[in-house]
Amino acid sequence: MLQEQYKKDGYLLIKGALDKAVVGSIYREARQIFGQQIKKTLGQNVDIDDRDAFENAMYAFFEKDFEAFRNTGLTVQHGIGLHKLGTSDAILDLIKSVGVAQPVIAVRPAMQFNSRFLAKNGSNHWKLGAHQDWRTGQGSLDSAVIWFPMVEAGAEIGALQVIPGSHTWGLMAANTTGYAGSITDNLKEEDYVQTTYEPGDVLIFSAFLVHRSGDNSTNNIRWSVQLRYNNLAESTFIERGYPMPYIYKPQEELVTPDFPKAQQIQALFAAS
Repeated sequence: MLQEQYKKDGYLLIKGALDKAVVGSIYREARQIFGQQIKKTLGQNVDIDDRDAFENAMYAFFEKDFEAFRNTGLTVQHGIGLHKLGTSDAILDLIKSVGVAQPVIAVRPAMQFNSRFLAKNGSNHWKLGAHQDWRTGQGSLDSAVIWFPMVEAGAEIGALQVIPGSHTWGLMAANTTGYAGSITDNLKEEDYVQTTYEPGDVLIFSAFLVHRSGDNSTNNIRWSVQLRYNNLAESTFIERGYPMPYIYKPQEELVTPDFPKAQQIQALFAAS
C-alpha cells in the first residue's frame, strides 16, 4: 500500500518513523561540536539546550570567524551518531520499503542548519529553489532520499515543499551553477504541497521529485538531515558502471601552516 502511494506521488511522509531519542542525540552532538568552537571564538560558554541563546551564539560565531564556522559546519557532517543512523536498520528498512532492493549509500550523510542569519553576501544556500536531487547524484533511477528535521518544522521554519507526481516528469532543465541546480521550467505555485514534522517524522522521496526549501521566516535555525541511497540492483545503474559524481580529495597544502611541531607530538605521546 505504501509502496503504491510512493510510486504515485514520489514521496511518503511517515510519522514517528524514527526514535525521537536517536534524532535528539544527533542534534545534541552537532550542537556540542559547535559549542566548543563558540567557546573558543567568542570566549563564552553557551547552554546548548537554551535554543535561542545557543542559536544567537551561532549567528555571532558566523559573523566573527566565518572560516572556523564553515569548518565546524563541515565537521558536524562527520558526527558518529549521524553516520550510525545512515546505516541503521530503521533507515534501511524505510529505503527498502519503497523498492530500493539493494541499497548503497549514494553520498555521505548531510546535516543542514538553515537560517537567513547564516548567509553571506546574499547567498541563497540557506534556501534552495526548485530542484531534483538526481542531478547532483546521477545514480540509480530509483535512488531515494530521506529528509527529516531535528526540530518541530512547518511552513514558518521552511520545511520542504514538494510537487506530488513530479518524479515522473524526467530530468528537468536546470541552471547548474548553484549547489543543486535550480529548475528553469515554469512551475505552478499551487502545485506545491507544504510538509510539516515533529521530531521522528521522515520524508522519503524519489531523487527525481521536484522540491524546494520553504521560507524560514523565524529567528531560529532549521536543523535537518538528508540521507541518499542508490539501488545496486537497478539495471541502468549496473549498465553505467555505478557512476560516482561526488569527488572527495584532500587539500594539498597544510591547512595550518607550520603545524604541527615535533615537540607538540612528543608532548602528546609522552609517558605520564
